[in-house]
Amino acid sequence: MLVRLLREQLRPYTGAVVVLLVFQLAQVLATLYLPSLNARIIDRGVTEGNTSLIWSTGWVMLAVSFAQVLAAVAATYVGARTAMRFGRDLRRRVFVHVTELSAREVARFGAPTLITRTTNDVQQVTMVVYMTMVFALMAPIMLVGGAVMAMREDVPLSAVLLVIIPVLAGAISLVVRKMVPYFRKMQERIDKVNAVLREQIAGMRVVRAFVREERESARFGEANDDLYEVSLGAGRLMALMFPLVMLIMNLSSLAIMWFGGQRIASGGMEVGQLTAFITYVMYILMAVMFSSMLFVMVPRAMVSAGRIVEVVDTKPTVVPAAVPVPPAGPRGLVELVGVGFRYPGAEEPVVRDVTFTAEPGKTTAIIGATGSGKTTLLNLVPRLYDATEGQVRVSGTDVRDLAADVLWDQIGLVPQRPYLFTGTVRSNLEYGKADATDAQLWHALEVAQAKDFVESLDDGLDAEITQGGTNVSGGQRQRLAIARALVRRPAVYLFDDSFSALDYATDAALRAALVPQTHEATVIIVAQRVATIRYADKIVVLDGGTVVAQGTHTELLTSSQTYQEIVYSQLSAAEAAR
Repeated sequence: MLVRLLREQLRPYTGAVVVLLVFQLAQVLATLYLPSLNARIIDRGVTEGNTSLIWSTGWVMLAVSFAQVLAAVAATYVGARTAMRFGRDLRRRVFVHVTELSAREVARFGAPTLITRTTNDVQQVTMVVYMTMVFALMAPIMLVGGAVMAMREDVPLSAVLLVIIPVLAGAISLVVRKMVPYFRKMQERIDKVNAVLREQIAGMRVVRAFVREERESARFGEANDDLYEVSLGAGRLMALMFPLVMLIMNLSSLAIMWFGGQRIASGGMEVGQLTAFITYVMYILMAVMFSSMLFVMVPRAMVSAGRIVEVVDTKPTVVPAAVPVPPAGPRGLVELVGVGFRYPGAEEPVVRDVTFTAEPGKTTAIIGATGSGKTTLLNLVPRLYDATEGQVRVSGTDVRDLAADVLWDQIGLVPQRPYLFTGTVRSNLEYGKADATDAQLWHALEVAQAKDFVESLDDGLDAEITQGGTNVSGGQRQRLAIARALVRRPAVYLFDDSFSALDYATDAALRAALVPQTHEATVIIVAQRVATIRYADKIVVLDGGTVVAQGTHTELLTSSQTYQEIVYSQLSAAEAAR
């Protein structure tokens, strides 16, 4: 998976990689040339007292060193820049793909793991790319070049390399092989810590209300300890890696000094040659060490790459129409014909054989007991999910045949849990219409019964809104979400239990203000409160995922026992008849 990801994401940067290789090659060649120059100074200059040779060779060494520095700086710059661009592109790719997934796929993965995969996992792969660009590309050149130059100095002594390199490579590969399971578990434990932490932060008030701080602390402590144990195991192996490499390097130096001393004593080589040979062997072992640094990171990056690929390979179940069809009926007409929906793996469908029509200029309400499928049914209209049976039509065309932007341009959704983004009141309302004027924003706030409280804020439309709208009350958040949909002036309004956080007076005032605002649009309201939907033009009663009755409030009071039970659980007979 890692190789595939690198191949796909680095393709646009092929030119930069070639330039990087040129700089790395120049750097390594300069580095490898210096020990032979040093050996020449020792054997031909110092031992023979040739001062002019020392000066001339020294100037050459200085020039080569300067070229080496320039090549190293250029290589590091190009490598780091390419690696960071790789990370940026990969993050964007994962993010864009996640935004294209339907609610079904997002729920299958879960928000915590998607966040981890977009951030931590991408970072792990990016760091491997960085290490590869800056160090690892140089390692094979250094390894081969060092071996050639070492043999050039003394072939018999080079036989030591036939023992050193396999021993070092074998030790590193053994450690790396044991690291892979640890890193796989580590990423899973990070997911778990994120999930627990996310739950506890979101549910902080519930935790405090039920005095469950100790229990939640213990739950987080358990997840944290699990991550600690796995990280400790991986850390122990990583701690073993570098001492092991250094031990082999030092033993190698000792062996070379021993056999090299014997070669000098027998007249087979000179002191300068031995010095150069030791330097080349150190370069070779350094190249292996650089590779070992990468090998430490590769197992974790392989796990992360697999997790990233799992996300980007997930095909959305809600896919755009291959050949979009234009709307064929009245704008805003919503029709559900024999609609059914079943969640993946569920034994029974949530809704089944639902048929009704919501017409422009009229209000259609959906009511039923908790778990009867009201919200699921509403989510089928904007294609948050696709119906598994039947058809959902908007403006006379199946929503699966409409272009996504055409469908969403007709819909203004106020979800059951209103969400506000970090920014200002203005920026949140402009989600509905990016080019809305101040007059349009204030009008939407007035209709949503939010104008007074926004005017009371110090900065009005430019007042700060924190993430999720946590610095405003639930009712204010609800009204801002309604105003956001009103700014859009869509053909279809979908209110998913959007008035539940409002008191009865505000609810009534808002519904009265909505009438002239939505007189040409289709309005579909999901509600629990009878008072919210009693004056709707049509009320659809759901029970167990099926439609058991349709009609006006008055008609259903006499014809539907299910509706009567809902009404009389909230209103008296006299209030219901009014």
